[in-house]
Amino acid sequence: MYNPKSRKAEEFINHEEVLNTLEYAKANRNNIELIDKILAKARLKKGLTHREAAVLLDCEVKEKNAEIYKLARQIKNDYYGNRVVLFAPLYLSNYCVNGCLYCPYHAKNKHIPRRKLTQEEIKNEVIALQDMGHKRLAIEAGEDPVNNPIEYILDSIKTIYSVKHKNGAIRRVNVNIAATSVENYKKLHEVGIGTYVLFQETYNKETYEKLHPTGPKHNYSYHTEAMDRAMEAGIDDVSLGVLFGLELYRYEFAALLMHAEHLEAVFGVGPHAISVPRLRKADDIDPKEFDNGIDDDTFAKIVACIRIAVPYTGMIVSTRESESCRERLLKLGISQMSGGSKTSVGGYFNPMPEDEDSAQFDISDRRPLDEVIKWLMKLGYLPSFCTACYGSGRTGERFMEVCKKQQIHNFCHPNAILTLKEYLDDYATEETRQIGNKLIDKEISTIKDEKISQAVKSYLEKIKTGERNFKF
Repeated sequence: MYNPKSRKAEEFINHEEVLNTLEYAKANRNNIELIDKILAKARLKKGLTHREAAVLLDCEVKEKNAEIYKLARQIKNDYYGNRVVLFAPLYLSNYCVNGCLYCPYHAKNKHIPRRKLTQEEIKNEVIALQDMGHKRLAIEAGEDPVNNPIEYILDSIKTIYSVKHKNGAIRRVNVNIAATSVENYKKLHEVGIGTYVLFQETYNKETYEKLHPTGPKHNYSYHTEAMDRAMEAGIDDVSLGVLFGLELYRYEFAALLMHAEHLEAVFGVGPHAISVPRLRKADDIDPKEFDNGIDDDTFAKIVACIRIAVPYTGMIVSTRESESCRERLLKLGISQMSGGSKTSVGGYFNPMPEDEDSAQFDISDRRPLDEVIKWLMKLGYLPSFCTACYGSGRTGERFMEVCKKQQIHNFCHPNAILTLKEYLDDYATEETRQIGNKLIDKEISTIKDEKISQAVKSYLEKIKTGERNFKF
């Protein structure tokens, strides 16, 4: 039985409910009266159910699809404005005991170089990332209880936070590690992680078990219920995602939204962010071996419909995608992206030769961070390195309360301006600095609250003298 309040994976991600949803969407894909009714509800910007969103995703009416894209742009702007948060992944170890068929870190891969960073090597990686300008990291590690125990992850987080190089500092460490116990999630919470990230890969249990034939990740229920355990342990910011290309995209779309509904129903707090990675070539993995790949047009509609269905959530796209694809998705809902990324262990400070590389997947957007920043600004976006919500304890329910009222602009917009100024003064090329300073002047002029405007101007002057980490 489908039950969003259940704590059992097969009840809150119920296979029959997903199939019924897909049938409902297919039967109503040209039902203009129903589509108009759903769009009217969506314009209230309070979100949609998974069934309602599935109808929009399946919609074949050209004029209505145009309305869907227009509404996605409006909702993205109303909630997140023109801000785009930047981050980078940091791979700690590619030792892994799982047998995932889509990941080159699988245990049977005997030719990929295995690496695990020491704490000293982590410091070097962090310094390299700080020298690029990053303030927010997402750490990644394979699942290996011997090589990557929870103690190693905890020590690594402490090391990352301890590194202060010139004006650099990592202010938020998000963690993407395998599903674990409530006890271990409590340890992660105590050491000060930002968001806990875990991709489902696929919500279809039968497909999931085939793609994870060996290792602890084979346990579908344990993996799917991980966010419940994390929330129970006090981690109130969690990030969902599926790997599009493994299963039928309509199935994944409906189930992903069901997972968000489940978190809302049980904890009163939905996902802080949703990632939308697509399968990419990597070492011994060929995407052509999987027959559920999606084209750019379908991908864009998925992003637009997620934005409409879960208007409050952050949406993330990585350097898996090309510059042109990322530009398109920014207009439809994306609010966070990685930049200057490396997906190999030790890839920033001392990268391995290409024939000895340990990358988890191929990167499509290989531009350095400064080029990404300049590109975003030329497109009219405000790059942000803000971590103020985390630093101020504005997380979980507290963040959602502000965000759902569309008042996060009052904090995020001025904080984005301040962190961009830090980047421009400390790391940017001269061309990027000139473009950025003009953008800052423009953005200040849009602040309606005079007290906030004056405070921003005051902080900007202090940043010029070397002070850092102001926050609203």
